[in-house]
Amino acid sequence: MNLVQQEGHGGPVQDGYTDLVRAASTGDAEALDRLLMRAQEVAWRFSNSVCGHADDAEDAMQEALIKTYRYVGRIREPGAFRPWLYRTVRNACLMGRRKKAGEPARLKSLDEVLPGPGGPTRPDAPHPGKNPEQLADNARLRRRLQTALRALPGPYRAIVFLREMEGLSTREVAQVMGMSEDNVKTRLHRARIQLQANLGKNTK
Repeated sequence: MNLVQQEGHGGPVQDGYTDLVRAASTGDAEALDRLLMRAQEVAWRFSNSVCGHADDAEDAMQEALIKTYRYVGRIREPGAFRPWLYRTVRNACLMGRRKKAGEPARLKSLDEVLPGPGGPTRPDAPHPGKNPEQLADNARLRRRLQTALRALPGPYRAIVFLREMEGLSTREVAQVMGMSEDNVKTRLHRARIQLQANLGKNTK
């Protein structure tokens, strides 16, 4: 199995997973537990965005965690762990779609999807320092964005999620999605145009 190898120019980008992966690969049980907890959070967010059914999202997350546990000792590029994790989730979702045809029926709200300091937040959680009018405006904006994102085709939605919400580089998104960087840039550009158009419709 070809695990977590970066292709192209330069080495992998350091992120919060690198040290955990490196320590877990040497047999550090505490590091492995922490890695699995972090992997579960991001795998769940992504699987809920790209899988067509709740059961498929759960299965994809479990598949990613199992592979992390089994193969962490064989990871040659710890800095490339996150793209590999997303790619594992995506492949598991595609397998689920072969069993259950159809695009995702819904997309998690941005408050559920977007990572915060303490992880995903609840849409009804009060925000300190904001008055009710500001909170209402934010809620309306979230609904508009959710509707606009849901209208995007699946692959475009996945690219927006990885690039704009998860902060992956164009190169990393290309590796996750199995396409060229130029294709990622083209689809991201088209997705942004479509999002703007969808947001414009939602204001009418």
